[in-house]
Amino acid sequence: MDRAELIERLGRIVGPANVLHSEVDRHLYSYDAYLEMARPEAVVLPGSAEEVSRVVRLAHEHKVPVTGRGSGTCLSGGPVPIRGGLVVAFSRMNRILNIDPANRVALVEPGVITLDLQNEVAKLGLQYAPDPASQKTSSLGGNVGENAGGPHCLKYGVTTNHVLGLELVLADGRLVQVGSPVADAPGYDLTGVVVGSEGTLGLVTKIYLRLIAQPEAVKTLLAIFETIEDASNTVSAIIAAGIVPATLEMMDRLVIKAVEESVQAGYPLDAEAVLIIELDGLADGLERLADQITAICRANKVRQVRAAKDAAEREALWAGRKGAFGAVSRLRPNYMVCDGTVPRTELPRVLAQVLEVGRKYGLAIGNVFHAGDGNLHPLILFDARDPEEKGRVMKAGSEIMRLCVQAGGTISGEHGIGLEKLAEMDLIFSDEDVAAMWKIKRAFDPEELVNPGKVLPRPEGG
Repeated sequence: MDRAELIERLGRIVGPANVLHSEVDRHLYSYDAYLEMARPEAVVLPGSAEEVSRVVRLAHEHKVPVTGRGSGTCLSGGPVPIRGGLVVAFSRMNRILNIDPANRVALVEPGVITLDLQNEVAKLGLQYAPDPASQKTSSLGGNVGENAGGPHCLKYGVTTNHVLGLELVLADGRLVQVGSPVADAPGYDLTGVVVGSEGTLGLVTKIYLRLIAQPEAVKTLLAIFETIEDASNTVSAIIAAGIVPATLEMMDRLVIKAVEESVQAGYPLDAEAVLIIELDGLADGLERLADQITAICRANKVRQVRAAKDAAEREALWAGRKGAFGAVSRLRPNYMVCDGTVPRTELPRVLAQVLEVGRKYGLAIGNVFHAGDGNLHPLILFDARDPEEKGRVMKAGSEIMRLCVQAGGTISGEHGIGLEKLAEMDLIFSDEDVAAMWKIKRAFDPEELVNPGKVLPRPEGG
């Protein structure tokens, strides 16, 4: 089937206006927030699960690759259609279908923006806990694909801890449900298999999400340090004391400067590092915990601990953290975000090694990350118009991943493997491990038509 016929038949399914195929449209859907690009043959905007099923069935019949896409905020190349074919974009499937406050379950379509759901359930005294920094623009379908986290993952867990069930379209167009809105459904945990699979096992069309009660009280602290090492040691000491804050977020001097120039969040420009420490829960006892944390900070040479006096100050502190990735674009035209995770006790050593990698390759690296669970996000700054500099960035990123693994960590905390880290998968998995994962991929997608070329490196001779 030639491209013109494919576009015409897709138009019969979703309507001609919902099939984009101009050169401009194909370019706009050729990239995400990573560094690689590839154009699809066409972009399809379905309006229902049934339309997704029919589109995928048509693609399967003619062996056309299909790549799902949410808001395009992925940082590892997940929705880049490297083998052409179709991009199925879920921007029209953006309805909150049901919120059940009694059972604390929400049913949503994959194109719902994360913050939109959070704002809706907040009106009912509930919260959807995962809060990636991109929550204003990222979609819940994309969060499911990447198993997104966010600052509050330290206490509340990542996306997989809040997904009860999924409806998805398989590679041949069949529409199935895995999991259930009722917790602890019998059978294999296929929901757990699909969450974090980066769209390589099927296209999610509905999501059952767990909701939790909003905390009675919240207290947010800003701890200011003269060295990154002191801030890192403080993180380990807080957890070692048996305290699990809602968040423990760190920023270094380079990122602080960028944020203050952009957002004016109130961070001190002369500090080497700051921690945003947030406690939530019952009002009774929260002040005692805050005092205990302040004492731990002082024992680790904190310069100052400031408590947000009201909601406005708290929002300003968080505006700085959530806006950090965007703020660093003031420093260089481009950046690559690494996403390794290390044991908390290894933070001081690995952060020093990350800065040494920057010096080795002549690159500026800023750090803003989920310190509480050791999830590093080194931001390597560069200009993509310079191929030689981009080459150094790729080498530096790979070296940082190797350092994380050598420290007892892993190569991704929440941003996925996508295209970015295919070569690094052998740092943490044996050939036998990867072969086992290929068996799962082929059980769901035997002809490798659903988001092909992502997550799993090709097996030897395969």
